[in-house]
Amino acid sequence: MYQLGWAKVDLGIEPAGRAMNGYGMWNHRATGQQTPLYARAWYVADADGRAAIICCVDLAMVLHTMRSGVVAALRAELGDEFLEEAFVLTCTHTHSSPGGCGHEALYNVVTPGFVPEHLDAVVAACTAAILEARASAAPTDLALGDTQIAPEAEVAWNRSLASYLRNPESTPLADTHAHLALDRRMRVLTARRDGELNSMLSLFGVHCTSLGNTLERHDGDNKGYAAAGVEATLAADGVSNPVAIFAQATAGDVSPHYHGPGDVARRKRISGEAEYVEAERNGTVQRDAAIAAARADGSLSDAGSSIEGSIDGVLTYIDFTDVEADARFAGGVTGARTGKPCHGVAFFAGTRVDGPGMPKPIAVAARLQSRLLRWRRLRRVDRMPAAEAEAMRRLYETQDPKDILMEDEPKLQLGTPIAKSMVPDWADPSAAELKRQAKIGALDRSSLVPTVLPIQIVRIGTLALVCCPGEFTTMSGRRVVDTVRPVLEADGVTNVLFMSYCNDYMGYVTTHQEYDEQAYEGGHTIFGRWTLAAFQTRFERLAQQLVKPTVERDYDSETRPAPQPADELALRSNLPVP
Repeated sequence: MYQLGWAKVDLGIEPAGRAMNGYGMWNHRATGQQTPLYARAWYVADADGRAAIICCVDLAMVLHTMRSGVVAALRAELGDEFLEEAFVLTCTHTHSSPGGCGHEALYNVVTPGFVPEHLDAVVAACTAAILEARASAAPTDLALGDTQIAPEAEVAWNRSLASYLRNPESTPLADTHAHLALDRRMRVLTARRDGELNSMLSLFGVHCTSLGNTLERHDGDNKGYAAAGVEATLAADGVSNPVAIFAQATAGDVSPHYHGPGDVARRKRISGEAEYVEAERNGTVQRDAAIAAARADGSLSDAGSSIEGSIDGVLTYIDFTDVEADARFAGGVTGARTGKPCHGVAFFAGTRVDGPGMPKPIAVAARLQSRLLRWRRLRRVDRMPAAEAEAMRRLYETQDPKDILMEDEPKLQLGTPIAKSMVPDWADPSAAELKRQAKIGALDRSSLVPTVLPIQIVRIGTLALVCCPGEFTTMSGRRVVDTVRPVLEADGVTNVLFMSYCNDYMGYVTTHQEYDEQAYEGGHTIFGRWTLAAFQTRFERLAQQLVKPTVERDYDSETRPAPQPADELALRSNLPVP
């Protein structure tokens, strides 16, 4: 039994015409609110007072600014009681939520820019929810239940089936069976007092993109509706202040929209107010599955496997621009490494059903230009200075077969500095704003995307949560769990769960087989073909540290991302709403 408490706090961010986060669309602006957006928190303390904290916020992404702000606030409030290694900040990934909360430039372009009051509101709401959860903690039984969502339940489809089928673990599937190319198992942590269910935490991977990029209201999307539905159910059963957290698992390649023959036409028929109806319908499926996972004999009562034992955690930050992967995770390739971040043409082309990007003719032209640039560069490589030649070879060794459109560190688009981009301002307002920021010196020393990233494992007795930044595909998340499970099981862990969108955001992680397809997810796997292998390598090492006594652990617990240049951040902060 644990001392466990829960709470939720409204973010309180008023829609004021700023672009929402998730789709990266300049015109996707918030002028109203459909549903409240919350920070929901769990506080779980063991007999020695060591506490795990899980806070899930209704946003598209968690960024380092948010986590570091909440960490500072909790340290000030709780002192040595606060265990940062066991604190997880995650999100539902709703694309109908405020942006502008990060210091890195790329994810704030459409807002436009960094919006300090948005960040302050998020930090305040998360901190308040956590402290309220701590104050409400009382003896509570914790258990793990699960259920398999039936194939006929229309809740999720793999949106990159061709990529998924490249994996040797996959089984052949027709394009009419994309709903089977994912993990349809929902895991639910249940919190019971006196045998009655009071709160739950669900893990199931599906994008919060039931709502498209033309709507103008903040909304929790399908996971927001699922949480509200469970809370209403528990309240009707007499529970006071129930809280249901619907966090993400392997959602990277999983869509809430039908994928198969006629999918684009079917998606177009769901528009306007009908999209809110569809989001609620999808959320209802998740709600019912979560309740089923917590249900036994037709009533909400004890179900699943009981969780007992001490709280522990390990957290480290790694520069993913140069990580050597163990050959075991890289298909036997020795010397496999990650590279400096690059976005491919496939990223800018978007996803066919969930969020189309640049028009197809422009994407075709960009691919041709990217390949021509590669040919020209490698043709000259023997005439380059040694260091430049090595960097050029390494760029393509790590990123191939990606058609590179943007190199993030030198800030080049198809080999041209962003400030001199040939894309006309009238053609793409987002590109125009990025170009404007480059011209005024707002990007000279700043990062476009995070590169020093957190990986974390939190242990709650016999349960372990593997906490990953960004978006992992179905198979990449499975491989991470398979990597750490043998290490943790040898120390008494019986359940290893995967949680994504944790603590920071940098894009996607695909398997190297999926990467070769260069669908949207591969184009947004910014560190190259061996990104997943690098994560597996480092997660295995971190798991090996977790199973050691605390005094014997030897890993980097001090590194954190460097702050962005204050003068440049000021140039892209509090920008006027267009």
